[in-house]
Amino acid sequence: MLAPQDTTTLNYCTHSATEGLGPISNTGHTSVGLILHDTIAFTEDGTPLGILDAQCWARDPDDKGKSERCGTLPIEQKESMKWLRSFRKVAEVQKLCPETMLVSMGDREADIYELSLEARENPLGPRLLVRAEKSRNRKVEQEPLWQFMDNRESAGMLKIALPKRGNRKAREAIVDVRYSMVELSPPKGKAYPTVTAWAVYIREVDGEEGEPPIEWMLLTTVAVNSFEEAKQRVEWYGARWGIEVYHRTLKSGCRIKDRQLGTADRLEACLSVDMVVAWRIYHLTMLGREMPEHPCTVFLEDIEWKALCCYYSKTPEPPKEPPTMAEAIRMVGSIGGHMGRKNDGMPGTECIWRGLQQLDIAVDMYAIIKHESLPRIRQFYPYALLPPNAGP
Repeated sequence: MLAPQDTTTLNYCTHSATEGLGPISNTGHTSVGLILHDTIAFTEDGTPLGILDAQCWARDPDDKGKSERCGTLPIEQKESMKWLRSFRKVAEVQKLCPETMLVSMGDREADIYELSLEARENPLGPRLLVRAEKSRNRKVEQEPLWQFMDNRESAGMLKIALPKRGNRKAREAIVDVRYSMVELSPPKGKAYPTVTAWAVYIREVDGEEGEPPIEWMLLTTVAVNSFEEAKQRVEWYGARWGIEVYHRTLKSGCRIKDRQLGTADRLEACLSVDMVVAWRIYHLTMLGREMPEHPCTVFLEDIEWKALCCYYSKTPEPPKEPPTMAEAIRMVGSIGGHMGRKNDGMPGTECIWRGLQQLDIAVDMYAIIKHESLPRIRQFYPYALLPPNAGP
């Protein structure tokens, strides 16, 4: 099970009356909001299983200049501690799942020596996979890590799919793969022991003109002894993109940044509910892609799919057999505003979000008319399902 962790910002600069917000930019901008650092569990195929950890806070607006002196502070007093806290949460889950390998993952910001030490000192805990940051100047027996890996023999070539990001178009890249066990030296001035890891270095060959070549240096505590294992580690890191899709679902699908509440604490409470909703939307979307012909009962309970069919078809009686996942997703998207035209593709997260809200109402009415119990998922589901007179 892959457990990527990542940080995102929630911008509430237009909510001038909300108390308890803090700066969200390190570049001197005046944007204010909250910082969210979360950890999501995924299968190797990319299906989101749920949220393992969520840390949310507002930076102290009076704590200026901390970034300039953070090099002298212990890790416990830095924001970087978020990576270790998340790793420890994953370690708690690992204890409950001794027959499952959990792999905690992070991008270049997670290339913190203390995090590698945390994994080293817990051999029965989760494994670690992070992308190395070149400016950290990691060394292997006094030789720069990048130079050390550049001198290794190529293990083979690999084709990887790169998703669209910013101005970069989605494309496929051919990369050269090298791997080796490495003994990482501690940062200069730190009395830390060395850390044994495996490095997987990929570098794009014959890239597209005008596009920066792909270059990843992956460090992992999972042994890499063959090209196939190196390829798997690259695929694992590629799956880290799923947490960024989740954040986009949270922001554009659930529109968490549109919440208007009086204090940061209330926004955080609302966020905890919206995160579960965003996971459910993302989970539904991925199930529709991975198993479109399976019955929708892998996601929807009986009362939900029956209410969905009746609401969508405007009929009092549901069909005898449940629809497929693809059919159910199209129905949910349709009642959420998806046009369903020939070139529209499958519904997006915002249509799915609106459709699930409409489905809640349909399920309520179906339960009243048919004298049936509400689905079990409703105890975790938000807003319309809150008890009467419950405040935000």
